[in-house]
Amino acid sequence: MGPVLAGVLQLIALIAALALAYIPLGTYMARVYSSDKHLRVEKWIYKGIGADPNTEMRWPAYLRSVLAFSAVGVLFLYLLQRIQGILPGSLGFSSVNPAQSFNTAASFVTNTNWQSYYGEQTMGHVVQTAGLAVQNFVSAAVGIAVAVALVRGFARSRTGELGNFWADMVRGVIRILLPLSVVAALVLVACGAIQNFSGIHEVGQFMGGHQQWNGGAVASQEAIKEVGTNGGGYFNANSAHPFENPTPFTNLFEIFLLLVIPFALTRTFGVMVGSIKQGYAILATMATIWVGFVALMMWTEFAHHGAALQAAGGAMEGKEQRIGVGASSIFAVSTTLTSTGAVDSFHSSFTGLGGGITILGMQLGEIAPGGTGSGLYGMLIMAVIAVFIAGLMVGRTPEYLGKKIGTREMKLAACYILITPALVLIFAAASMALPTPPHSMLNSGAHGFSEVLYAFTSAANNNGSAFAGLNANTDWFNTMTGLAMVLGRFLPMVFVLALAGSLAEQKPVPVTAGTLRTEKPLFTGLLVGAILIITGLTYFPALALGPLAEGLAS
Repeated sequence: MGPVLAGVLQLIALIAALALAYIPLGTYMARVYSSDKHLRVEKWIYKGIGADPNTEMRWPAYLRSVLAFSAVGVLFLYLLQRIQGILPGSLGFSSVNPAQSFNTAASFVTNTNWQSYYGEQTMGHVVQTAGLAVQNFVSAAVGIAVAVALVRGFARSRTGELGNFWADMVRGVIRILLPLSVVAALVLVACGAIQNFSGIHEVGQFMGGHQQWNGGAVASQEAIKEVGTNGGGYFNANSAHPFENPTPFTNLFEIFLLLVIPFALTRTFGVMVGSIKQGYAILATMATIWVGFVALMMWTEFAHHGAALQAAGGAMEGKEQRIGVGASSIFAVSTTLTSTGAVDSFHSSFTGLGGGITILGMQLGEIAPGGTGSGLYGMLIMAVIAVFIAGLMVGRTPEYLGKKIGTREMKLAACYILITPALVLIFAAASMALPTPPHSMLNSGAHGFSEVLYAFTSAANNNGSAFAGLNANTDWFNTMTGLAMVLGRFLPMVFVLALAGSLAEQKPVPVTAGTLRTEKPLFTGLLVGAILIITGLTYFPALALGPLAEGLAS
């Protein structure tokens, strides 16, 4: 079997698995967030944190809860790293320095999981399990909660109430993320991923010195890393490491895990708004972009110049032999079109255009299918903008799901789509203009600029992957990427929740002959076009200086 055919067959198998999980998981999540009953363990948690899960919140209260909970998470994780040197199970590692502690705390609380450190040489067992793993669960649950609040804004009328954040967050962890992660961890352990709390072991000679490996609760971390679209790994090689991703099957399984909730949330959306077809329209938009990007990535990585590359059967630099070009291409597209950031190959070693595809995938806003929750609310914001564009073309007040899209709604949607590009371009420009930050670039020219552009695109979009040639473990990059992560996560949530509150207060608009049918393929095409055009107009100059220049020159 040739490598191209193998890649295509893996893609078909992945699509089939996602299709089988779509209806049961999506419907189950809709029931979870629509139920008025609480499990016993959930009641214990509510009592422990002093929250009343039955109290409905308007959008300002919901937002305050999100921000307060996340701020406590940043502070706790920062302090845990700063005292690591005196904690049991530290494996002899010292406390993490302040700039890197802030960066890592911001990274994991914002569901970014950007790592400017070697995991196996920096974090002990306590920080990994009590700090990073916990944030992998709750940060993903926060994203789903905000998405559900926006869905309720469309579904409800004549009320500003969006549900209860504490109930939404706890249910997301207890009823969705934890069960899926337990099953996924068992599968990974059965396939060879490690799960222990062992110390550091010397395993032999390597280039004249001793090679050391430490163990850890890797399979459980890997499970929630993918299920929650987190991305932070135990080891610096991330999902290219055989302890995290032992076989081609686990590689495909991990891709399935990072895609299944974001895709299934479109079903949840359709059920909660009372129109399954609306969920299918959003799903079709996400799937069209995802499949298109996978096809482009495979083409760039298989169709290349040079006898050496052709003899290898693909652009194998930076890719694991056991995984191959096809599966690496699927993983790279899936991890950058979601907010996962896990990698089974090194994107910096992709062809020039291939690396550009990974950057563009993040610049779309990671909405195809996006992160847990963030992908759905990002796509719904784009749907609001697409409806507004259609309304301009026909001279009619735009409506979406029975709600008028007026001046207030469009201002909030416009702020949402502008904030992340502003963070990316401003921080990248500052890094290139100042004298010190460019010293962190391993490469000069177009590829060096791509390293910096990728870093801030990844941070502001809460992805977490990187072009490995950039040394981001400096005070400048630790601080600036940390700020980009925090602002890129929570400022958009302000506009999402404000929009949800505005929509929930409206009374429904009756469907007439002039109403745009947003469940039809025509609207799906309009939405795909709007996403690509808006992203292209925003980022084309920066892409032209980096990956496009490199790709066209090769």
